Amino acid sequence: MKTKHDATLARIEAYNRERGGGVRIQKAGRGYTLIREDTGRPVARLCPTGKGDQFEIKWWRRETWGQIGDFGPFLMPLDEALDYIARDPMGCFWY
Repeated sequence: MKTKHDATLARIEAYNRERGGGVRIQKAGRGYTLIREDTGRPVARLCPTGKGDQFEIKWWRRETWGQIGDFGPFLMPLDEALDYIARDPMGCFWY
C-alpha cells in the first residue's frame, strides 16, 4: 500500500535534522506533536489552521495541550513557528 506524502511532516523533520535532531515528530489527528527524544516529554503541538501556511502553536501544560497567551490562538507560518519553538522566548517548551 502506498502512503501519501506529507509535505508538512517532511518540513518539520528536515528542520529537526538541520539543527542536530533531538525531537521526535508524530502526526496525530490534524496536527503534529513534537516530543523530546531524551525524556519523551511533549515539547509543542503544531495545528494547521487551513489558511495557507498558518499553524497554531500549543504548549503542554497540566497534562493537556493549551493555548499560548491569553488572547486566542497563537498563529505563525510553519518556519516561523519552528524557530519560535526552538528559541522558546517564553520558557514554556524546553523544560
